Amino acid sequence: MTESEETFYTADRWQNWLDRVAEEDLDPENEDSARLLLNLQDDTAIAVAKIVSAYDDDRLTEEEATDEIADVRDIVLAEAEFEDEEKAMLIDGVQTSLVCVFYAAEEYVVGGPAEEGSVAEYVEAAAAAEAEEDVDAALGYLVQAGTRIIDGEDLPMDVVEDLEYGLVSEWVNGLDSLQSAMSDPEVVEEDDE
Repeated sequence: MTESEETFYTADRWQNWLDRVAEEDLDPENEDSARLLLNLQDDTAIAVAKIVSAYDDDRLTEEEATDEIADVRDIVLAEAEFEDEEKAMLIDGVQTSLVCVFYAAEEYVVGGPAEEGSVAEYVEAAAAAEAEEDVDAALGYLVQAGTRIIDGEDLPMDVVEDLEYGLVSEWVNGLDSLQSAMSDPEVVEEDDE
């Protein structure tokens, strides 16, 4: 670690979110339930944004940054145990959305932002790849889009609104959280209600 010894995310923090989800009577159609899930997702994206920012500010080396991203990924993508199958599915949806965030951050740290193509072009290419059932290519395109978002390019909402529901729309949802986190990396309060 660097001399700052920053802690970007902890297993306890993730568990606190999972405990809140377990305690709540969740209904995806309910605004409060949707906000809780979005806050959980945004909180993770903020941690990733802070790691990338620390790397950009030379407070972390490339290796330290990729290790930190991997640590957060391992915490967040570990299987969550819920007796309630619907809650497990909702958390799985959040985890799916965040997969692209982790890969985009790692790619940005290791290779920098994609040099060709816009975010819109990458999102459109990902949707086309998904339509051809080439999920790996779709994820690859969105990782490139994510590196450009980290670099300051906006995710065009008109393109996002045209997406069919599927993995690409889930991953783009995560990139939207990443974009918000990059522009305003404030901590989401776990008890903001």
